[in-house]
Amino acid sequence: MNKKNRWLIALSAVGIHISIGSVYAWSVFKKPIASFTGWAETDISLTFSLAIIFLGLSAAFMGGWVEKNGPKKSGFLAAILFAGGLALSGLAMFWQNIYLLYLGYGIIGGMGLGIGYITPVSTLVKWFPDKRGMATGLAIMGFGFASLLASPVIVWLIGKIGLGYTFISMGIFYFPIMLFSANYIAPPKKDWVPAHLSKENIKEKIKIDYYEPLTAKEALKTRRFYYLWVMLFINITCGIAIISVASPMAQEIAKMTSIAAATMVGIMGALNGLGRIGWASFSDFIGRPNTYITFFIIQIIAFSLLPMAKDPLLFQTLVLVIITCYGGGFASIPAYIGDYFGTKQLSAIHGNILTAWACAGYVGPMLVSYIKQTTSSYEQTLHIFVGFFVVALIVAVLAKQDMDKAKRLYLKNLKKQEV
Repeated sequence: MNKKNRWLIALSAVGIHISIGSVYAWSVFKKPIASFTGWAETDISLTFSLAIIFLGLSAAFMGGWVEKNGPKKSGFLAAILFAGGLALSGLAMFWQNIYLLYLGYGIIGGMGLGIGYITPVSTLVKWFPDKRGMATGLAIMGFGFASLLASPVIVWLIGKIGLGYTFISMGIFYFPIMLFSANYIAPPKKDWVPAHLSKENIKEKIKIDYYEPLTAKEALKTRRFYYLWVMLFINITCGIAIISVASPMAQEIAKMTSIAAATMVGIMGALNGLGRIGWASFSDFIGRPNTYITFFIIQIIAFSLLPMAKDPLLFQTLVLVIITCYGGGFASIPAYIGDYFGTKQLSAIHGNILTAWACAGYVGPMLVSYIKQTTSSYEQTLHIFVGFFVVALIVAVLAKQDMDKAKRLYLKNLKKQEV
């Protein structure tokens, strides 16, 4: 019997994600760093870009290592890198060395982000074969909610102890949380199933995998991998672009005040987290292919209406709906990978697909800034994003057709075996 509780496994996964998710609170550091050091805002912003880039790269290149060594060792390495990166960031403030900040927060901390992000996912899917979406959504929800918890604390700490000690204090705080969380996470025994599922209803309750389990290298040779990569890339590109300009866009289109726009941005953080657990759990009922098709239909409509949304309530409603789809896309992708490729090397495949995040983290904000600069309006950007989502919808339909075909083949072979 497995002595571990699968809900405590899920809670441990949340512990890791809620720690590394504090990276989303980076914006509260920008002005204090600029005031303290005199560095240009664009130079400071590069720190966050590096963190997201190295998140994607480390998730891709270390995915196989994570799969081979298990969540305990992977989580320990992630804790060292993430906390160590924060400590170096503190030294960068004391010495006013921006390159040390790039190294600490951007590169080393970014590597901790990537390894920590994928560490619990494969294990969670194995512990929750009946609720893949809900389980991974719960953990990744922690990543989305982290900035809401961390931001006010960071602001308070900066005022009390200064920038350098704030970075170091964060490292000291998050290191044991990540360490203890990783220490509890472990995969179940082979062929384990939840106790509440009997032999009679096991096939009804557990998601049937219509595909043969694949390794990360084998997955790269399939169309299915690139379907998921493109869908995630487009969803993140457009979502992160909206996040990066939400306040000025609200003031330009809906004529909202800066205070009202700032309030909306705070609510966006909550909806980002709720969208992750909500959509991922819903995907257990309607299936991952239908979930992504729904994402893209909703966002085609929402992005089409945004340029005309002069009413502040309508504008905010549309933006918040978009943000739930943005968060839901992150949370549903690990379960989709499990459906498509099995759990044989899920962490490694997830890491490879997260390169879409690294690319989107650069393309989205840069694209919206460039178009705004050349057209002096956000309207053209929103029209382009509608086109992106049309492409994403087509890919999502192709992905569904692929799974439907695999299902028909599976059932056909099953009938032959029964005969």
